[in-house]
Amino acid sequence: MPQRHAIRSCTVPVLLLALPACWEESSATQALPDTATSVSDDEIFAAAGFTRSGGHWAKCGDPGTISYQAGEIADRGDFNGDGLPDAVVVEGGTYCFGMTGMGYTLVSRQPGGQWRIMDERPGILEFLDTRGTDGWPDIEVGGPGFCFPVIGWNGSSYETVRWEYEGKACQRP
Repeated sequence: MPQRHAIRSCTVPVLLLALPACWEESSATQALPDTATSVSDDEIFAAAGFTRSGGHWAKCGDPGTISYQAGEIADRGDFNGDGLPDAVVVEGGTYCFGMTGMGYTLVSRQPGGQWRIMDERPGILEFLDTRGTDGWPDIEVGGPGFCFPVIGWNGSSYETVRWEYEGKACQRP
């Protein structure tokens, strides 16, 4: 059965007000060499397209609504086993992400030292144990409802490969 992040068990009010307390490290994370763990938060946020504004990191353009949750680095590691750092940056709020209340940006350092956004979209990222091309983990993109897309890396982008709910196949809504 696929590994699931604990964020699934959070209620919407908790998700919007205490997002960092709901996130746990995934089994998809692999140990990084010492040089890879020295990546600064600033470097990760910049790679994900976030800017520092009012003492926090932001990307989506929320004007300051009550549900807004500033950018957070939710997970870091070597998600695809290439020895280079990767990270997931999340941001929350219904203004930008609707009833899902959250969006993510997955970034990866490339062999030449530059960073690449591997995927970004509204939804709650959950790494699964199954893998796509180049060792990238499949991702279930959760949100409201009971059937979610699972996206897999095809060598150039993350695309929908199946639909699941609690690890079982389901019909696309």
